[in-house]
Amino acid sequence: MADGLTRRDFGRTVGLSGLGLAGAGLLTGQAGTAHAAAVPWRTTGTLGAGLSSFDNTMKAFMQARNISCGSLAVARKGKLVLARGYTWMTSTILRTQPTSLFRIASLSKPITAAAVLKLVQDGKLRLTDRLPDLLTLTPPSGKTLDPRLANVTVLRLLQHLGGWDSSVTTDPMFSDLTISRALGAALPVGQADIIRYASGLTLNHNPGSTYTYANYDYMLLGRIIEKVSGMPYATYVQQKILGPRGITRMRLGRTLKANAVTGEVPYVSQYSGKTVFDASGASVPAPYGSFSLENMDAHGGWLGSAVDLVRFAGIFDAASSVLTSTSISRAFAQPETGVNDGGWWYGCGWSVRNVSGGRNTWHTGSLPGTSTILVRRYDGLTWAALFNQRDDASGLSYSDIDPALHKAANAVTTWPTGDLYGTYL
Repeated sequence: MADGLTRRDFGRTVGLSGLGLAGAGLLTGQAGTAHAAAVPWRTTGTLGAGLSSFDNTMKAFMQARNISCGSLAVARKGKLVLARGYTWMTSTILRTQPTSLFRIASLSKPITAAAVLKLVQDGKLRLTDRLPDLLTLTPPSGKTLDPRLANVTVLRLLQHLGGWDSSVTTDPMFSDLTISRALGAALPVGQADIIRYASGLTLNHNPGSTYTYANYDYMLLGRIIEKVSGMPYATYVQQKILGPRGITRMRLGRTLKANAVTGEVPYVSQYSGKTVFDASGASVPAPYGSFSLENMDAHGGWLGSAVDLVRFAGIFDAASSVLTSTSISRAFAQPETGVNDGGWWYGCGWSVRNVSGGRNTWHTGSLPGTSTILVRRYDGLTWAALFNQRDDASGLSYSDIDPALHKAANAVTTWPTGDLYGTYL
């Protein structure tokens, strides 16, 4: 049976980061003493003095959920102080590195948002520009455009206020088989097919009225970046966003296992699903063909290391040639609908909460075979944790890693003063 969660990238955040330590003790699970003793635990990278709480947290989390590959990077006030790879498997062939590449899923959204804000900053795009004025939307034969699409702006796409609701209708980004049948298009379907199909759907909400996390919003933003910049989406991001930060490893991922790149971890899931790459109906491992990563570029398609992600997040720490202070403020500003339950809101590619002492911003990512989190904390700490699995027989929550890493950070009494970024170029 296919994993019910394969139909969506649950990178949506639930307003947890910064709430406190509730749930942080839920790291012990059913791994079993005998099993834990039989499987070697291996670490790579640099652990600064006084930071053992992070290693202990990652080990407990991974072993409780039988996760084979993980990585963690922590930066403090612009300096990389921890970079670790963790491997928990019987085979000794693979050894996860601090620079190992993982599918980062919805951590791609802050990257796309940064690219959009850069175009706005450079005067090539306006946040008030309307979707139908930027992209040609042609619905399938017999369907009509929802007139409310005229009120979908760039800013509303960034803030998930476009009007689509993936929790109510089937997410177009995970509807390849449906789209193929509806359009009479051969598999694998492409982004143009997805846009054509979705252009015939009725919006679930009036644009701007309701926050509803929708991957399709960000797929459209990727096409807007291409239209306005005149470059392929990945090229623009690499040249204008990642390159200036010295990030060279990140690239768009590929779905099929045969297309994995050097240094990319394998992805693990107990589930399978029908392939979306041909009409055979064949059952495939969920991470390797039950969805198309190629179509998800701007909302969930990037590969990156934990080190890459905390380096990227530094773009939002201070004004630079990438983003000005005005653009950074825009990224975290409250949307027109205000805040969600729990006191947090979705800005431009980031979830945001005001906390005692400042502001926390974060995003999570999730796909079959992938669970990720990136956190920027009010006190100058940034961390990224990446895993090559999101499910296991124990049924333990993966969101527990968020409060657990806050607890690990709070346990540090003395921080290293050096900077490891030069070690992991």
